[in-house]
Amino acid sequence: MSKVDMSRLNLRTSDAVSAVPPARSQTSLPAEPTEEDRSKDAFFAQVGEIAEAMIARHGNEFAIGTLVLAAKFVAEGRSLVSRGAEAGEAAGAAKPV
Repeated sequence: MSKVDMSRLNLRTSDAVSAVPPARSQTSLPAEPTEEDRSKDAFFAQVGEIAEAMIARHGNEFAIGTLVLAAKFVAEGRSLVSRGAEAGEAAGAAKPV
């Protein structure tokens, strides 16, 4: 692979330059977090607390497996909560997969 001398490129005449957004100023302050940002941070903190509790009680492998399985269920659009137990049905009842 050849090296390109960036100082020799004339990017100002290129059409690609118009598609590149202007660089943010180094001195600009970050925007105030939105309500959505604060909500996401709170959920992330809850997930972190649950993960730490799972690790403390059952170890890293259990926590990792549980979080990966939860991610798989989310990706597939499947429910992560057993609705039958909440409705008063036997908690031990097998649910078809």
